[in-house]
Amino acid sequence: MSISASPAVSDEVATYIANRIGFIELERPKALNALSSGMIRAIHAALDQWRDNPDVLAVVVRSPHPRAFCAGGDIRFLYESAQRGEHDTRDVFFTGEYRLNHAIFTYPKPYIALMNGVVMGGGMGISQGAHRTGGLRVVTGSTKMAMPETRIGLFPDVGASWFLARTPGAIGRYLAVTGETIGAADALYAGLADVYFDDAALPALLDTLRSEPFERGADVVACIERAALAQHVVPAPEASSLAGARVLIDRHFALPDVARILASLEQERAHEGEAAEWAEQMIGVLRERSPLSMAVSLEVVTRGEGSMADVLRRDLDLTRSSFLVGDTLEGIRARIIDKDNAPRWRFARIEDVSAADVEKMFESPWLADEHPLRDLRG
Repeated sequence: MSISASPAVSDEVATYIANRIGFIELERPKALNALSSGMIRAIHAALDQWRDNPDVLAVVVRSPHPRAFCAGGDIRFLYESAQRGEHDTRDVFFTGEYRLNHAIFTYPKPYIALMNGVVMGGGMGISQGAHRTGGLRVVTGSTKMAMPETRIGLFPDVGASWFLARTPGAIGRYLAVTGETIGAADALYAGLADVYFDDAALPALLDTLRSEPFERGADVVACIERAALAQHVVPAPEASSLAGARVLIDRHFALPDVARILASLEQERAHEGEAAEWAEQMIGVLRERSPLSMAVSLEVVTRGEGSMADVLRRDLDLTRSSFLVGDTLEGIRARIIDKDNAPRWRFARIEDVSAADVEKMFESPWLADEHPLRDLRG
């Protein structure tokens, strides 16, 4: 087996070719592989280098660390740069990240994401696009998947709303607003994952990928699918907690705005039984999240039916407004920096957020022909 390394761009990412597969390995374990600017550039550089290389049939992105695939973007860095008044830093970071998300989504070769451990925020951005490339999104027993942005006053960015908008029923709306974490069976049920592996089976899978002869990218994918089918126990999507709550999720989260979702949950809570208990739990979640962010997040999924390029342009507009006039800096302060868990949100109650307040967040600071992502297509 021959291994050739790409020129090192970041010491937090290892990129190399082995057995005609391009491997991207995330190496920032102390931050749960949260994406830094250097990591984003290194991943994108490798993909560009391998795009037309006939010696690369497919790409595998993974974490050698059991706790996390990728916990998101480096929000502490973004907070600190904002505190210094370096607002261009934010735009540069998100522009680079969203360009990478788009490059993955439109990649011409199978892209395979091995999503063990924590897969949140930016981790979804570098994995979900695999589905569009003829590749695979692989979940494991340890997978903890979420777009938890409403906890910090942000919204599901990195193009995630495109995928959330295409989940069954109101699941995408539910996941966007609540930021709830789901496991492997849930992800398979929601269409946010393709195949399952036990964590203990990943080393053998990697050995196979580095040794079995492949002639086409599709052969790499087929090899992984065969190995997945050979496992003795695979979680049943229809038995997942998400499937169990599906009727309730659809009943409440299909409603047009968060205030009505909350009112509907309050009515559900008035009864007895498991549905009332679930409603009580959801009310507690919603009362803790940023009211403005939840309203924006619901609208982002509602608008997620267009192209990925359109979604990412909108995401960039929204990160600007979320940091400047939204709840993001306060959310990061309360949850990540000071950890007092007492954010002072811009709106105290969900019922106080108007449609006009939400619409204002979507206003782009750029003219269409000056937008930093104006050249993205598809």
